[in-house]
Amino acid sequence: MVFFDYFEELLGGVECFIAVGSLIGLLGVFIGALLFLGGGKRVRYHMLGIIIVSFMLLSVCGFDTGIKYFRLFR
Repeated sequence: MVFFDYFEELLGGVECFIAVGSLIGLLGVFIGALLFLGGGKRVRYHMLGIIIVSFMLLSVCGFDTGIKYFRLFR
């Protein structure tokens, strides 16, 4: 039984990391879009990279995984 408890806790930790990745992806898209629209040429170049990485993170972690896991909006 201890063996199954270990894997249950391990999967809970992985689920938490996926939820945090989802929230970081959402935050990256939001802040990246704001700074892309309001920044200079160099800032736009960097924000485009952040937006692309954030979309990749959202595609792996899921769009609403973090919102559901941490119960941000009820």
